[in-house]
Amino acid sequence: MSKLLWQPSNQRIAAARLTEFQNRVNDQCSLALSTYDDLWQWSIDQPDQFWGSVCQFLDIEFSQPAQEVLQTGVGIRDARWFEGAKLNFAKHLLKRRDDSIAIIFRGENGKRRTLTYAELFQQVASVQGYLKKMNIGAGDRVAGYLPNAPEAIIAMLATTALGAVWTSCSPDFGVNGVVDRFGQVEPKLIFTVDGYHYAGKQINNLDKLPEIVDRIPSVEGVVVYPFLNDSPDLTGIKGAQPWSEALDDQAGDIDFVELPFDHPLYILYSSGTTGVPKCIVHGAGGTLLQHMKELALHTDLGPDSRLMYFTTCGWMMWNWMASGLAVGASLVLFDGSPFHPTASALWDIVEQEEITAFGTSAKYIAAIQNAGYLPNQHHSFAQLRSILSTGSPLSPESFEFIYDSVKQDLHLASISGGTDIVSCFALGVPTLPVYSGELQARGLGMAVDIYDDEGNSLLEEKGELVCTAPFPSRPIGFWNDPQGERYKAAYFERFDNIWAHGDYAELTKRKGVIIHGRSDAVLNPGGVRIGTAEIYRQVEKVAGITDSICVGLPKEDDVVVALYVVLADGLELTDDLVAEIKRTIRNNTTPRHVPGIIKAVTDIPRTKSGKIVELAVRNVLVGEPVKNRESLANPEALELFEGLGV
Repeated sequence: MSKLLWQPSNQRIAAARLTEFQNRVNDQCSLALSTYDDLWQWSIDQPDQFWGSVCQFLDIEFSQPAQEVLQTGVGIRDARWFEGAKLNFAKHLLKRRDDSIAIIFRGENGKRRTLTYAELFQQVASVQGYLKKMNIGAGDRVAGYLPNAPEAIIAMLATTALGAVWTSCSPDFGVNGVVDRFGQVEPKLIFTVDGYHYAGKQINNLDKLPEIVDRIPSVEGVVVYPFLNDSPDLTGIKGAQPWSEALDDQAGDIDFVELPFDHPLYILYSSGTTGVPKCIVHGAGGTLLQHMKELALHTDLGPDSRLMYFTTCGWMMWNWMASGLAVGASLVLFDGSPFHPTASALWDIVEQEEITAFGTSAKYIAAIQNAGYLPNQHHSFAQLRSILSTGSPLSPESFEFIYDSVKQDLHLASISGGTDIVSCFALGVPTLPVYSGELQARGLGMAVDIYDDEGNSLLEEKGELVCTAPFPSRPIGFWNDPQGERYKAAYFERFDNIWAHGDYAELTKRKGVIIHGRSDAVLNPGGVRIGTAEIYRQVEKVAGITDSICVGLPKEDDVVVALYVVLADGLELTDDLVAEIKRTIRNNTTPRHVPGIIKAVTDIPRTKSGKIVELAVRNVLVGEPVKNRESLANPEALELFEGLGV
């Protein structure tokens, strides 16, 4: 049963940008929308009016107006948004050009740098000067192999201002992981660093670059920012030059190339744990529109906000965070380990930089809980208004931890969407109450529903999360998929002309959303579908368990639920602890949820963005190959599961 944890004050509701938007819609469209549900339903029933109103409210500028907002074709895949319109993505992120802070960088080694909006504009102009010398133009690909530092934002803005396509991953990727991604999209340039800091160590990046450049023949130049050393030795790296030499200090302005709404902006990558990563292409207009809607209306950010999202350049939350510049916010970037030198690392920054919106992963929040660290015992968060969590479902216990141990008057928004749409299907609403374990609502303009196997709509029952109508941030397609066959197979084969997202979820009576896990990881003992998150929520209640992973293993003609747990230092998986785990799961779920196998391991394999890889673990347990271990942050953890199956 979900608990009410937070109710926004009347003053906060009245001051919210969402309320201002709703009032303006009522005035301009002669409506009487009084609740969020009213607004959401109108956004679904009248997509032309809704998205047109969003553009007007958020001051999205088209150099050439659209013939119409939406051309509906025969389904979501064929819909065309803002046909005939032209705009530039980077121009919207660089509208503000004053001396207000645009970016604050904090490194785990204590380094702090700031850039004003005016300085940011000038540095983007300088990098763009280099891009022009290298003949980078619309449609060319430019790659960032970078930490979460200002240079990543600068290079991305310089690239997208010209209409070139930005793609990135973090420097902890090995050679094969980089080549698997960038090699498919053939970038002309790579921006990178000589190395980076993590957990108190300096990690060299230069030794990987010669092989990467050699294996990606399209690369004509490599720009290296001195992140560790002032004068790194670039000998042996073909086409490499220091960041300082690549800049055009004479560049005074930026060319913003106006291009069609669906012109490619970003190429993002699927996790790649089941094969070579899919290259997902996102359009400039849809990304801008969706991000600004989510940042301004759903997260209540504006020019007085400071946004910090704990992310790397290999996770879509980096792209989402960068768009905070479009609403005039200040970005606070952190690169390094969130636990170095202690568990207070990120919370120190939240307090010191007066963060108003702090984003992280559910895994990080659970790790802070398990570490026994209570942020409000060590910090004052007077300016903090909201915390966002994503990457995996946030457990009810983690919801309560935030309110008990961080701050009581706080908008906690668990959000869900992903790389596929570079945005959210369900997320926070600053004018609604927060209930434990629930995402507050479906996003405005997102026709999200829950379907059973026959395509019937469900309420308060578990099923497949789908989107039944067009939305602007639908990806353009996959790279090197000219007929769209892989794209169709990924999202549209389950239901005809309906986007099936791959989440096993539930719509509550309040129209909130509960994510029960990934559909492809759903357990099926005795024919009963169980989401893995249902089990994780119970395991997290058991003292002494710091992490877990659950998979379904074939046994005779059925499926046995297998649970693998990581124990706190000094603990053993005794019969009593196994009994407690089973009792906790049975008492709070059903007998079908109780694992038939419970074993201890010392680590859980995860992607580089922190997501556990249930399918890869299952493959090891049943003796099938794991195709792309390079995509994992800790591939060696897979070996721990060998021989632990049925």
